[in-house]
Amino acid sequence: MTTLKIVNSSNNRAKRSLLNRTKNGDKKLENRVASIIRDVRRRGDRAVNDYARRFDGLSEPTEVSMNEVYETAKDAPKAVQKAIRKAGNHIRRVAKRQVPNGWTLSVVPGVTVEQRVTPLKRVGCYVPGGRYPLPSSLLMTSIPAKVAGVSEVIAVCPRIDPSICTAALEAKVSRLFRIGGAHAIAALAYGTKNIPQVDKIVGPGSAYVATAKALVANDCPIDFYAGPTEIVIVASSGKASWLAADLIAQAEHDPNARSILLTPNVKLAKAVAESVDRLLPEHPNAKPSIKQWGVVMVTENIKEAIVLANDLAPEHVVCDRETVAKKITKAGTIFVGSYSAQALGDYATGSNHVLPTSGAARFRGGLSALDFVRINSVQRATRSGLQRLAPTAISLANAEGLIGHAASVVTRLG
Repeated sequence: MTTLKIVNSSNNRAKRSLLNRTKNGDKKLENRVASIIRDVRRRGDRAVNDYARRFDGLSEPTEVSMNEVYETAKDAPKAVQKAIRKAGNHIRRVAKRQVPNGWTLSVVPGVTVEQRVTPLKRVGCYVPGGRYPLPSSLLMTSIPAKVAGVSEVIAVCPRIDPSICTAALEAKVSRLFRIGGAHAIAALAYGTKNIPQVDKIVGPGSAYVATAKALVANDCPIDFYAGPTEIVIVASSGKASWLAADLIAQAEHDPNARSILLTPNVKLAKAVAESVDRLLPEHPNAKPSIKQWGVVMVTENIKEAIVLANDLAPEHVVCDRETVAKKITKAGTIFVGSYSAQALGDYATGSNHVLPTSGAARFRGGLSALDFVRINSVQRATRSGLQRLAPTAISLANAEGLIGHAASVVTRLG
């Protein structure tokens, strides 16, 4: 029996289990996070410092001075510095294409509608620092914000190392704090004397971070709630060891990561499962999630596999051909072809790796420059424009019983 479970799509119980990602929530965790948020709102920096010492072992000042950033960055290996510069350049190029344009349209003579695009003033970028700090997440969150025109980018990370400082310089962050967890999210959302309140919080994190973001979302916008990471491979052919490597790569993120292969090819299903078993000893961090959440589902045909993938609306989809990719409409990002390793998107292609999970790809894609701007409309009418549109506005206002609306137009016609 292989570690990666092999099931048939005719097994309705297995299919329901695959599709079920109901967020039951952890009430104890939610209560702990809510308590931390209340404490930070009440005690400000004192609470932040207390939690940072308790959870992160902090003994230094919470803010990393720019001089320290420069000095620490010098210790990053040359290969890492080069990789960060190249990744940053790619992320910047993609983000520039994402910034929406302003425009003005003449609807009828005398009436114009303008789309005005303005950046947020200040955003907070959360950078995870669990087993290892993640400089790639700093790049992915901060660079699109700067490209969009955000003037102040506040980055927080509980573990500052040379790679994080190098990424902070590449992304041109305004300030960097060595804090993490729920207390960091609370500080960004509500502000303290030392940590400024932001207009939006973005970035992935632990269950504590995700819960804190959800709890502050009514007061401070967030990108999205981040659940466990997930990969779905949709393929009827391919090199089994490569597909297995992709499943393992995603599984090593955390014990609840979901790694799924959907295929109508029984031989491929068995070969991938066997390859996972051969590779797992080299990647012990991936074993818990592969064992609990890893699944190969053998479908009746590729069409059924595509339907299941869209029903899952996963964070990452990997597929073997363009014809399949065109039919995947609900995914955070899609990788097409044998050489499009998902890890390339995590680090190097420039497409953002902060992506919707838990089915949120049904209604949105990944983080982009769009997340850091406001789009407002500006409307202008001349007297002749008013006269042209008055009959439409008056008729609709009267139909809705809003007599005052109609009167506000009529009075201008006199």
